[in-house]
Amino acid sequence: MALKTAGTFVLLCIPFLLLTVWALVDISIKDFNTLKEKAIWYVIALVPFIGWLVYLILGFRRGRKPDTTPG
Repeated sequence: MALKTAGTFVLLCIPFLLLTVWALVDISIKDFNTLKEKAIWYVIALVPFIGWLVYLILGFRRGRKPDTTPG
């Protein structure tokens, strides 16, 4: 019974892990006003289970994707 409970817990945690990784990748791609602001969003995104949601609601639109057009 304990193995089944552990497996269920792991399966429930996988979406939160993937969303946290998504938030961290998004933060690393975007440019923020200062390096300090970027570091703060990294720390917020690392808060277990809710950090990615806080970033999605409050920080997702704050950063700008860098201009990669040639020329």
